Amino acid sequence: MLNGKSVLITGGTGSFGRRFTEIVLERYKPQKLIVFSRDELKQFEMHAHLGEDQHPNIRYFIGDVRDRDRLYRAFDGVDVVIHAAALKQVPAAEYNPIEAVKTNVLGAANVIDAAIDRGVTKVIALSTDKAASPINLYGATKLCSDKLFVAANSYSGMHRTRFSVVRYGNVVGSRGSVVPFFLKQRATGKLPITDPRMTRFWITLDQGVEFVLNSLDRMTGGEIFVPKIPSMKLTDLARVIGPDCEMEVVGKRPGEKVHELMVGEDDAQNTLEYDDYYAILPAVRSWNREHYLEKNGGRPCADGFRYSSETNTQWLSVAELEQMIGPEKLSAD
Repeated sequence: MLNGKSVLITGGTGSFGRRFTEIVLERYKPQKLIVFSRDELKQFEMHAHLGEDQHPNIRYFIGDVRDRDRLYRAFDGVDVVIHAAALKQVPAAEYNPIEAVKTNVLGAANVIDAAIDRGVTKVIALSTDKAASPINLYGATKLCSDKLFVAANSYSGMHRTRFSVVRYGNVVGSRGSVVPFFLKQRATGKLPITDPRMTRFWITLDQGVEFVLNSLDRMTGGEIFVPKIPSMKLTDLARVIGPDCEMEVVGKRPGEKVHELMVGEDDAQNTLEYDDYYAILPAVRSWNREHYLEKNGGRPCADGFRYSSETNTQWLSVAELEQMIGPEKLSAD
């Protein structure tokens, strides 16, 4: 799928970007794999691990998705773009709203324009469960970004560029996630719990990369792909990481939900179910759902269907949680 292609990933030095780069280099032979990010230190550190001496096809490109001209230069000759750059910390976005808008919304618009005008073939944008019925600014900016990428398929007109979105839940061990925070806090003997009822969708980095690659292969343009992944209770996670720790209920942070949603009732009428994922199709009348069903199969979801972390049919067991986090981390002092 990616052999001989020029591939670029925005936010390429983030948790997802690094793992995506490693897996693509292991599995495929791209003509070029361009790591696009704004942090020169992270690029320097990543280069030490994945440099041109071992991988002659890798390139490091400093730039910001807010900079339209830089994107036009970076996208020249690129076939596939994975858009992973975002400001994603909920409290930071609440306190610095315009910065989140500049990166997550205006940056998305810049990626779309550059991809169309430079003749990129496929673009996959990474989203989040917080974009479904958002209550915080991060989720709202990602919902706006999702809408932009879906609409971009019509916006591109006669150009060949096609856009789709991947939406999934919390990533185990990613920067800023609760797992490394709990691992650090357990030394104090107390783990802060925002709400004992809280549930979250859970996915590993490798599963996230795999789902993006699969979605890249099956996309026709306009879909929001949602993987079927397990849920967990935050209290269960705390018991696995710090079985001897006391749980201290501290209350929800601004913009935080008790449960997360990935497919809401209002999207149900446009959603198709497959064995291991859902596909939310565009709501515009010009979208031919019958043709899509005929070509790709799938089962229409019932009216009022919702895919939420508290009503999920898949739940992580203690053993599965331990395996996802990693026994070596749990046993470390």
